[in-house]
Amino acid sequence: MTPVDWWLLFAVFLYAACAALLVAEVFIPSFGLLSICSLACLVGGVTIFFQHSPMAGWIGVVVAILMVPSLLVMAYKILPKTRFGKRVILTPPVRDRGDAIADAPELAKLIGHTGRVLTTMRPVGMCDFDGRRIECVAERGYLQKDNQVKVIRVEGTQVTVRAMDEA
Repeated sequence: MTPVDWWLLFAVFLYAACAALLVAEVFIPSFGLLSICSLACLVGGVTIFFQHSPMAGWIGVVVAILMVPSLLVMAYKILPKTRFGKRVILTPPVRDRGDAIADAPELAKLIGHTGRVLTTMRPVGMCDFDGRRIECVAERGYLQKDNQVKVIRVEGTQVTVRAMDEA
């Protein structure tokens, strides 16, 4: 191999290093240091290609323009679905909602129903209506546990209750 061929091989290596650093930037918090190193590899590779010939330089620029967005898309979209990606990316928390949150149309049917306070309402707490736990808001003040309440208003998913002794 001639020295020119070695330089071209080195430029391809710099492109590969650029790609690896870009993918690593997605997973390793480096405050941009890996991105700067990746950019330096890319500029070095393009410079070497242009020193070889203008045609090789422009081909290198086109490859870089296609490579960088493709790698970022791969890192953010495809890699998390791979076995390696599943190991290194945290899974989002799974919330067990149970029957504590109901849909708004079902809640509207509760107007006028009576229930029992399960947790002290300050002013928000849980109430039991015929075996269903619903998060409710007291109309005013605090309500102690085991008080009897009546649903007076439903706005969206917010259920407002009033103590039965106030009704």
